[in-house]
Amino acid sequence: MTIEVHLDKLLAERGMTLTELADRVGVTVVNLSVLKNGRAKAIRFSTLVRLCEVLQCQPGDLLSYRAG
Repeated sequence: MTIEVHLDKLLAERGMTLTELADRVGVTVVNLSVLKNGRAKAIRFSTLVRLCEVLQCQPGDLLSYRAG
């Protein structure tokens, strides 16, 4: 079981860089990079809310569950 993060896709669709997103969300580029590369163990709801606000998306656009 795995949670996949679709940050690359959303950034590309919006023509935004990871650095720009980090500035707008208020987190470090390193923290977003960890999330983007699937190495994050958790995400704060407050960070998820800010990501969704800035990217104008729903949590399900950003994260998905894959069995097996």
